[in-house]
Amino acid sequence: MILKSMQRNGLILAGFAVIATFLVVMTSLLTEDEIERQQQQELLRVLNQIIPASKHDNDLYDSCTLISHPDLGVQPRRVYRALVDGQPTAAAMEVTAPNGYSGAIHLLVAMNVDGSVAGVRTLQHQETPGLGDKIELRKNNWILSFNGQRVNGTDDTRWAVKRDGGMFDQFTGATITPRAVVQAVKRAAIVFEKEQQVWFTAPANCHAPADTIDTVGEPQ
Repeated sequence: MILKSMQRNGLILAGFAVIATFLVVMTSLLTEDEIERQQQQELLRVLNQIIPASKHDNDLYDSCTLISHPDLGVQPRRVYRALVDGQPTAAAMEVTAPNGYSGAIHLLVAMNVDGSVAGVRTLQHQETPGLGDKIELRKNNWILSFNGQRVNGTDDTRWAVKRDGGMFDQFTGATITPRAVVQAVKRAAIVFEKEQQVWFTAPANCHAPADTIDTVGEPQ
């Protein structure tokens, strides 16, 4: 009797497990499109902050190409290209600062074709709340200090936090985070200056099937 009872209870538990798994899978499938739509809307909101409507008459989300460059991050990066009457005006690229205080910091860096920074936003990070999280615009306007700035080559010593002799403020009690972001934006600006002509003529392939995508790589 005890054995049969244990078997019966085991079957009941297994049945509950199967049902729970089924519900989780179905919920994931049913909400997948909605989550993707919300992520796209959030991305468009950020893109339109750093590349305003006056700088493009094309669809930024669709005019996206995948590129590979070690100074921007290990994985292929998305570059969203802005055009007016078919002429390039700006581009926003995904950039990773690998050396944040608590790990990688993921940024969206927009550059004007004249080499000036159009805007920078933090997409994802794990920095310390109340200290390093001031790289978020909703916490602090520090990220706006990049607007309009230019990089005069790799030896431009202004592109550092003030503690290191540069022009960007650090945070009280947190220097590593802003230092990592400044370095990442500087690298992005230098890469854009060199590669923008190639990027603007590359195919729009960010939303193509993965097995059909060729990323634009670093020149040999």
